[in-house]
Amino acid sequence: MILNDVSARDIQFKDRQWTRGKSFDTFAPTGPCITTENQLKDTSNLSVRTWVNNQLRQNSTTKNMVFDVCETIHHLSRVMTLEPCDIIATGTPAGVGFAMKPQPRFLRSGDTVRIEIEKIGILENSVVEREGTF
Repeated sequence: MILNDVSARDIQFKDRQWTRGKSFDTFAPTGPCITTENQLKDTSNLSVRTWVNNQLRQNSTTKNMVFDVCETIHHLSRVMTLEPCDIIATGTPAGVGFAMKPQPRFLRSGDTVRIEIEKIGILENSVVEREGTF
């Protein structure tokens, strides 16, 4: 499935670690479906693309991942028990907003994020700012 790895960079930079900045209630939306190994046997070269407000920000394939899906599962299973329904987020291609040059581009309220992974589908979410979350 697709997982939109939302990050509150201001919190991450302030805390100097990732936990709180990735853990707000509405972060990490997932969908559009759960895909099993029987349905998608080969994950080695799937197109992964992300748009923000119809502007292409990320365009890569799973072939370019530092660790492929099988390798990731192997390493994690050596240190923790993996159970049915566990979710493992594998990372994201180049193109995240805070690393854009010459100026970072952060998500703002009203933005639409659309993520597409070949053979899985499309996940689309709107950014909505909540008052008093910090």
